Amino acid sequence: MYPGTYAESKPDQAAIIMGRSKETVTYRELDARSNQLARLWRGAGLREGDHIAIFLENHPRYMEVVWAGLRSGLYVTAINCYLTAPELAYILNDCQAQALVTSRAKQDIIAQLDGENTASGVHSRLMMDGVMAGYESYEQGIDSESNERIEKETLGTTMLYSSGTTGRPKGIMRTLTRIHPSESLASQALGPIYGYNENMVYLSPAPTYHAAPIAFINATLCWGGTVVMMEKFDPGHSLALIEKHSVTHSQWVPTMFSRMLKLPEPERVGFDLSSHECAIHAAAPCPVPVKRQMINWWGPILHEYYAGSEGNGSTRIDSDEWLKKPGSVGKIRVGDLHIVDDEGNNLPAGKEGNVYFSGAGLPFEYHNAPEKTEESRLSGGRTTLGDVGYLDEDGYLFLTDRKAYMIISGGVNIYPREIEDRLITHARVADVAVFGVPNEDFGEEVKAVVQLMPGVPEGDDLVAELLTYCGEELSHYKVPRSIDFIHELPRLPTGKLYKRILRDRYWGKDDTRIV
Repeated sequence: MYPGTYAESKPDQAAIIMGRSKETVTYRELDARSNQLARLWRGAGLREGDHIAIFLENHPRYMEVVWAGLRSGLYVTAINCYLTAPELAYILNDCQAQALVTSRAKQDIIAQLDGENTASGVHSRLMMDGVMAGYESYEQGIDSESNERIEKETLGTTMLYSSGTTGRPKGIMRTLTRIHPSESLASQALGPIYGYNENMVYLSPAPTYHAAPIAFINATLCWGGTVVMMEKFDPGHSLALIEKHSVTHSQWVPTMFSRMLKLPEPERVGFDLSSHECAIHAAAPCPVPVKRQMINWWGPILHEYYAGSEGNGSTRIDSDEWLKKPGSVGKIRVGDLHIVDDEGNNLPAGKEGNVYFSGAGLPFEYHNAPEKTEESRLSGGRTTLGDVGYLDEDGYLFLTDRKAYMIISGGVNIYPREIEDRLITHARVADVAVFGVPNEDFGEEVKAVVQLMPGVPEGDDLVAELLTYCGEELSHYKVPRSIDFIHELPRLPTGKLYKRILRDRYWGKDDTRIV
């Protein structure tokens, strides 16, 4: 199904409810407005296969823009709403966007889109909640159009950009299927996996521009459920919304778990979470102690998957499986899984190597980056997301880290994730990043940068305490040689950490940016 179906069968049901403002969008409104915007773009000359971009905060009208593109056969590029003007201009130009939808809340960034930051190909510029020079009113623009469906609806797709955590963001482009929007199998598939149904209520605490929130929100709408969209993640408010709206499904990243677990106990346990049936998480590795505490708290409702925006394969694991295989991201569910060495040879169970998928999904490429596309491929249709891991004897995948983050100290490979997983469990640590910094004798040494919990003072005594804490579980060569403190790590609200920004500064690169 798709929103148009529910606009007819249950037009007044809430499709989207905003967490703080409580503003509600019904299925009738979602369908009508997306039809109007589709018509506006069609009148502006956009045709199947063209590109549109969204630069919005979490907004009640976000998904009507997405659906206008999806029902028009367009490529939809949802852009990180925290980017600077040069970073925004880079993506607008790289994806060759012809239309941009933004809001008055982003005007300070939008106002800088001139000179060297110009996105010259964007000829349709719409702004919600007010206008500024060079932009037309979104509301007035769509209100001038009929809400009837455009002729020859075909399914578009997202063309999202990687987070740029290890280099310039890459646009992930897939072939259009040219089927009708109601035939989208990707959205339908989530029903049997996670128990999606017409009566579900889905909590989305993350920024909507990210791949997982867009996918899971969209699937909820295709199943006829209700989405509760948080304007911004807040640990206590998340729990309050589960109780208030009888949330049945949700999707998280591990940093959200850590922040909820570190709430004062009266606040943490003061909500009725009995409606909650399915809590999905991915996007970053979850430390074993953190996930174990979450299962103890919420019950065996956690479901984890490993996949990427590339759609080249995925693994999944439920709580019962995970308790038997702690630390695993599951067995292959879509496609085939391969662990290979640097020459592309398959490795046996228990042997760590590069993680590749094959035999799943539509072909993808990195837009305007043929060298990146080629780097991701091996013979036999095998493609990688750049992670390192191993399969156990039962076929369960354990991720070690991203290959790009590996530290080589004195010829020994050290993966930061293991050290980060230890430090994040310390009561005084709110967030942590571990990476390699220069060492004259060993090439690299282990550095930890720590964000402390509110009110915790920095100091040499705390450094010594944290190093001792690491040494209680880690081999001596994995224990950081030094720890620095930072007010806030450069982490996206999606949970992705811009570790490259931190690392480059220690290597003398002071001009590092997200792109």
